[in-house]
Amino acid sequence: MTFDDFTLIEPIKRALITEGYTTPTPIQSEAIPIALQGRDILGCAQTGTGKTAAFAIPILQLLNQQHQSGVDRKTIKVLIVTPTRELAIQIGDSFTAYGRNLNIKHTVIFGGVPQNAQVNALQRGVEILIATPGRLLDLMNQKYITLKNINILVLDEADRMLDMGFIHDVKKILAAVPQKRQTLFFSATMPPEIVKLSSSILHQPVKIEVTPQSSTVDIIEQSVYFVAKADKPSLLMHILKDQSLETVLVFTRTKHGADKVVRILNKGNIKAEAIHGNKTQNNRQRALNNFKSKAIRVLVASDIAARGIDIEELSCVVNLDTPNIPETYVHRIGRTGRAGAEGIAMSFCDVDEKPYLKDIEKLIGKKIPVVTNQPYPLDPNAKIVRPEKQARPERTPRPERNSKPQQQKQSAHESRPSAEQNRKQQHGFRSRNERRNGNTR
Repeated sequence: MTFDDFTLIEPIKRALITEGYTTPTPIQSEAIPIALQGRDILGCAQTGTGKTAAFAIPILQLLNQQHQSGVDRKTIKVLIVTPTRELAIQIGDSFTAYGRNLNIKHTVIFGGVPQNAQVNALQRGVEILIATPGRLLDLMNQKYITLKNINILVLDEADRMLDMGFIHDVKKILAAVPQKRQTLFFSATMPPEIVKLSSSILHQPVKIEVTPQSSTVDIIEQSVYFVAKADKPSLLMHILKDQSLETVLVFTRTKHGADKVVRILNKGNIKAEAIHGNKTQNNRQRALNNFKSKAIRVLVASDIAARGIDIEELSCVVNLDTPNIPETYVHRIGRTGRAGAEGIAMSFCDVDEKPYLKDIEKLIGKKIPVVTNQPYPLDPNAKIVRPEKQARPERTPRPERNSKPQQQKQSAHESRPSAEQNRKQQHGFRSRNERRNGNTR
């Protein structure tokens, strides 16, 4: 099956081609046709299965159909509720990508940042609102948002919202949306309270279950290298001496880091290019084509820019920076070992990233083997040492960083937060709420 098998409008088809998507994932194959029919969906799907596109694509098409009947384009018609700012931003990026050829406006709102830019976007008029529960209720209470015109509601990562204590906020939101609507409900697990919630809000839903992501992860040869941050480029050069690694996709946390790695590799006579948010679409597409044709051996990417990468024969994925969001790790390594083929995934982990590694191992349900026979070993007992200047961003008022809306979005995605900040956002919060609870997602 390909996306051509769906009755998608041409603007969406062109966007999918631009993103490099040709084959839908299992949940996309099942959910898109059903959602296009206007039916409710109960989706049991883990992060990394492609569920964002499974609801974003039909939503865009349904809204485009409404435009033909002359509906107001400045009222919120679609509400997507998701538990974290990271997920909210990722969903927003997906709507940007798939709706690039459509005149459908969306915005993302979440807490922890000044609300002015978000309010301004709302006042200009949007049709799709992606929100975390707390900030949504705040702006509803301030009368900046009304949900009376919602005709499509998406609850994403419902079990995580339960784990994080958002379930009562969600119920308040549900009380504010019209009863006559289409509802798309997604959860990685189905604990009793989530089952009860879904039963109360869904009307004759179609239940869709997909294979857990761990089944894909299990066929990939994973390893981790403990290495100092400064030694990571040198270790990468060492690994690339293995000529059997014909195509290597390297992930970095920052755009600057990606460019730096490319310079080092090219200087070492290893053909490499970078793709990230500062590159034009043409430059990104050229680099991707060069990689697919094996004109270059290494593609260095940020997570955002790599979203549309679909390469059938990818030898190896290298996490130059261990991701601070465990699901991101699953996304990254899932790009190798496709269609039953063997894949290799290597992760470089410095001292500050060890908490991230623990979170990843908890998510995938197993320990990742450590490679000790390597030229740049890190003392496993090394203590976390952070210069004072790295700790300051946690205490710095956010308004400065978010004075420009575009900068806010980029920093949330592609600039590296301090290790301390991330542990508070990811590790520490999870320990308070026992979030994810070891679920394989």
